[in-house]
Amino acid sequence: MSGRKGRRGFGRIRRLPSGRWQASYMAPDLRRTNAPMTFLTKADAEGWLGVERQKIVHGEFERPEPPAPPTAVVTFTDYATTWVATREIKPKTREGYEHVLNKYLVPRFTNRPIADITPAEVRTWWASMNPDTPTVRARSYALLKAVLNTAVADDLIDANPCRIRGASNSPRARDVRPASVEELSAIVEAMPEQYRALVLLGAWCALRSGELLELRRRDVDIVHGTVRVERAVSWVRGKAVTGTPKSAAGTRTVAIPPHIVPVVTHHLEVFTGSAANDLLFPGANGVSNLQPSTLYKYWQPARVSAGRPDLRFHDLRHTGATMAAMAGATLADLQQRLGHSSVNAALRYQHASQDRDRQIAEALSRMSNSAGQ
Repeated sequence: MSGRKGRRGFGRIRRLPSGRWQASYMAPDLRRTNAPMTFLTKADAEGWLGVERQKIVHGEFERPEPPAPPTAVVTFTDYATTWVATREIKPKTREGYEHVLNKYLVPRFTNRPIADITPAEVRTWWASMNPDTPTVRARSYALLKAVLNTAVADDLIDANPCRIRGASNSPRARDVRPASVEELSAIVEAMPEQYRALVLLGAWCALRSGELLELRRRDVDIVHGTVRVERAVSWVRGKAVTGTPKSAAGTRTVAIPPHIVPVVTHHLEVFTGSAANDLLFPGANGVSNLQPSTLYKYWQPARVSAGRPDLRFHDLRHTGATMAAMAGATLADLQQRLGHSSVNAALRYQHASQDRDRQIAEALSRMSNSAGQ
C-alpha cells in the first residue's frame, strides 16, 4: 500500500507518493542514513540496503559527507553595488561612483555572473562608450577595474578581465591661464561686497571652494594673519555635507598675505556673526552654507566684466598657487600651502617658476654689466 513502510530485518523501505521507493537504515553510530537517491522499484531499494549492510558487516561503513551546498552565483550588479556602498570614501566621491555605476556599468553588465565577464566583453563595452566624453570613459573603466580587482582578491575570479592599456587614464586637464593681478582686482570689484573676501582668500590663499564655504569665524586669526582649514563642504544630492578636507594634508594653517588682511577684517566686522561658529560666507538665511549656484550667479558676470569668461571659480586656486610659485615657493612650500599629499600635485604650478627664473637671469646680467662698468 502506498506510504506503508516495509518491515525487514535490516533497514526500511517505503513507497513515496510519486511512486518511487525510498530506503534508509540505522547506522552503527545510531543515526538514520537515507539513500542518496530514490529508486524506481522496490527491488532496487532492497539491493542498495544489501550493499550497505555488507559494508557494516565488514567494518567498511563510513558516513557519507553531506553534499556541499550549491555555490551562490555572484552577479556584477550585486557585487559592484556592495563594493561602492562599503568603500571608505567621501560622500561626494560615493555619489560619483554611484552615478557611474548606475549609468554606465550596470546597464551593460546587469545580472551577469561576475565570473563570466570576459576581456572580450569588456573591450566591446569600452568600444561602445562615447569617445567624445573621454573623462567619463576613463572614470567608468577605472571603476570597473577597481571592482573586479577586489573580486580577484575575494577569489571570485582568477584574473581581472580589464586589460585595456591606459583606458583608466583621464585625458590631460585643460590648460588653465591664471588670472593676472589686474584681472583679479577687476573681478573683486565686480562682486557684491559680501563676497569680495571670498574671492581674495580663494586666490591669494589658494583654498578649495569647499574649504572656503565652510570657513567660520574661529578659523580666522587676524592678529597672526592666518586661516585654519579643518573642514570642507560638498553637495550630495542637493544637500550640504560637511567633512574633512580632500586629503589628510588638507588640514592646515595658511598665512594670509598682509595686503588682503584689511578686507578680511572688514568682512568679519560687517558680514560675519559674532559667534565663533558663524560661517564667514553663509547662505541667504545666514545659517546654512552658501550654495555654489548662488555664488555662480555673481561669479559669472564678474569674470565676464574682467575679460575672463573662461575663468572658473576653482581656477582661483590655480591662480594662487601660480603666484606663490612666482614668489619663490618651493615644491614643499606649495605642497603645504595647497594641502597636497605629495609634491607631484604641486609640480603643475612650477611652470610659473620659469618666468621667475627668467627674471633672475636678467638680474644676473644686470649685475654683470654693472661690474664691467
